[in-house]
Amino acid sequence: MGDITAAMVKELRERTGAGMMECKKALVEANGDMQEAEDIIAKSGHKKAAKSASRTAAEGRIAIASAANGAVVVEINCETDFVGRDESFVQFCEKVANIALQAKPADIDALLNHSFDAGISVEDARKALISRLGENIQVRRFNAVTASPSQRIGSYIHNFRIGVLVLVEGGDDALAKDLAMHIAAMKPQYVSADEVPENVVAKEKEIAMERAKQSGKPENILEKIVQGQVQKHLNEICLLGQGFFKDPDQSVGALLKSANAKVVSMIRMEVGEGIEVIKKSFEEEVMAQARGSKS
Repeated sequence: MGDITAAMVKELRERTGAGMMECKKALVEANGDMQEAEDIIAKSGHKKAAKSASRTAAEGRIAIASAANGAVVVEINCETDFVGRDESFVQFCEKVANIALQAKPADIDALLNHSFDAGISVEDARKALISRLGENIQVRRFNAVTASPSQRIGSYIHNFRIGVLVLVEGGDDALAKDLAMHIAAMKPQYVSADEVPENVVAKEKEIAMERAKQSGKPENILEKIVQGQVQKHLNEICLLGQGFFKDPDQSVGALLKSANAKVVSMIRMEVGEGIEVIKKSFEEEVMAQARGSKS
């Protein structure tokens, strides 16, 4: 076949999302055969995905997709904040969130196996994005909420790093939105004290009793001191006990009561939470890059 033209490179880029030089190299290797070049790019993407999988991806983006009676929040990770702001990464995150909302997959594997584009799964698109951006990219988790006719969903994203969905019975849209913003800012672990596991309460009682004994207070009032300390802790970690972020003198529980509303459930997702990031020294990074360039 003749020379590889710019138009051919452009077409392959549009079909695969790979870089210009990678597309030109694939077309040369395939002697200009577009389908064969696309296969070469796909195989290359799989190799890059396998190589990058061992690197920690703790940056990324939270995306939310909403419909009239449901919403989904998704966390997708990459290695650097720079890639987290890349337009192709942003578009991938938004599309995956919409797929999760519409397809209602049972788990991450089902989401990754779902169609992304004609003939391409979410997993294929993920690997193609790795090939284009050169970083480990992971669709880490998602959560969905479904609302009945009497319920509403409040959603909020803060700097695309914290995402919240809160399901509210009663109230109005403004209240639901405020609650989502409060949850993002105040990070409650539970909706109410009833949800707190017994072992968590028992541990807090143990700590509070130890502190109370060290205070030198009489035995007969130690129990009251402990009860007060435990209740204070529960208020701090439970949504209903927290002071409302717009009016700290009023608890969220009191706010909901005044609006004749109830929080049914909440989801708060933050980029990278729970991921252990191992920091390397400058020398270790140089050595790792040198080893990588030889492979």
